[in-house]
Amino acid sequence: MSHLQARAVSTVEQAREIVEARGLSHVKVGMFDMDGVMRGKYMQRDKFLDALDKGFSFCDVVLGWDSKDELYDNVQYTGWHTGYPDAALKIVPESCRDLPFEGDMLLFLAEFDGAASDICPRGLLKRVLARAESLGFEVQGSLEYEFFLFQETPESVREKGFRNLKPLTPDMMGYSMLRSSVHSEIYHELLALAETMDFPIEGLHTETGPGVLEAAIGVDDALLAGDKGALFKTFTKVWAQRRNLMATFMAKWSPDYPGQSGHIHLSLNERDSGHSAFFDADKPHGMSDTQRHFVAGQQKLMPEFLAMFAPTINSYSRLIPGFWAPTEATWGVENRTCALRVIPGSDKSQRVEYRLGSADANPYLALAAAIGAGLYGIEQRLEPDAAVEGNAYTLTHPPHQMLPRTLWEAAGRLRQSDAARTLFGDAFVEHFAATREWEERQFRQHITDWELDRYFEII
Repeated sequence: MSHLQARAVSTVEQAREIVEARGLSHVKVGMFDMDGVMRGKYMQRDKFLDALDKGFSFCDVVLGWDSKDELYDNVQYTGWHTGYPDAALKIVPESCRDLPFEGDMLLFLAEFDGAASDICPRGLLKRVLARAESLGFEVQGSLEYEFFLFQETPESVREKGFRNLKPLTPDMMGYSMLRSSVHSEIYHELLALAETMDFPIEGLHTETGPGVLEAAIGVDDALLAGDKGALFKTFTKVWAQRRNLMATFMAKWSPDYPGQSGHIHLSLNERDSGHSAFFDADKPHGMSDTQRHFVAGQQKLMPEFLAMFAPTINSYSRLIPGFWAPTEATWGVENRTCALRVIPGSDKSQRVEYRLGSADANPYLALAAAIGAGLYGIEQRLEPDAAVEGNAYTLTHPPHQMLPRTLWEAAGRLRQSDAARTLFGDAFVEHFAATREWEERQFRQHITDWELDRYFEII
């Protein structure tokens, strides 16, 4: 029997070896859709082994429906007009992971191939990283997520109509040693899961709010950081539900508490030397010219790319002053009131934190947008506005720093963005913008409790 470990698999031959050595009858294969929802299936062993060499096909509806399996009626790539044919996919051998809940079962990621690759979230990130490579850079990234845990099940939240939910713990207790010690078994289980599935958590602590945690995932090459973020969100929810708990990554579940962020830390290294492209000891705050241009690109394109960081109706409930979420395209040095936080350090640690993103964003798309915007700034040698000092929420900002206030507006800005089309391609921009407009249209079909309370009697 082979002693090959799942995370040591890097080739088709090794993937074949580990599946055969474990005597698996089936293998689990998954991919991520436009909303970052993991879709997939169990695949019979012989079919999986054949797919390692030849690829396989999957109904392209997974790129043509929303997070509730409702079919888009406004996209060109697929729909009733195409008959929802199969799309080509290829298995990513090096994504092999153990599934600790399922004995010896293995999980492999897949990504779309052929025409579908133009809109595949993982494929988009790969294209952006190829652009970085052509410029002489390697990108390192990590993701931080806030999420709430509830003493609820998928059945109970629906029975309650998503009201009066019981958080794991009460009250506002950020960085609480009391909470993490009383509930240490839960923390240890999640930390162990993250190690086993290779999205290791560097820091895990309570945030401000009842039952809310923040997890910082370890840094890695940006493509692998996308995999880690997407798998972390999926399997944290799996783990919680198997414990009769529920985890939510929606941007803001309650008007009474801060929203949930999905911060992105990024750094660039020079491919030739291996040294940081962001660090220059002779410049203020250690910011090299490259980092300055990178931040300038991120700042300039933030209003145009917002839909990729804030992709749901709910995302915009989070982007309000005073709740730790940025509201304009600002940057500062070690300033957490800004959308972009430059973190001075060394050749190993100089980086920028993209603080705008919410936890509901697709990790691949958020990374692609944050990195792509920065590369655009380097290519165009853009200069950022003056860094914010003090509280960015209390300052008056110029019009070009203002962010879209709704998903509909953000989708329109993305569609009109020449930079987005240059970086991401027309096919992706048209498809993703249309999916966000669909999301807004779905919302507008519903009457909220707020409207009923405000207008039913008095108007």
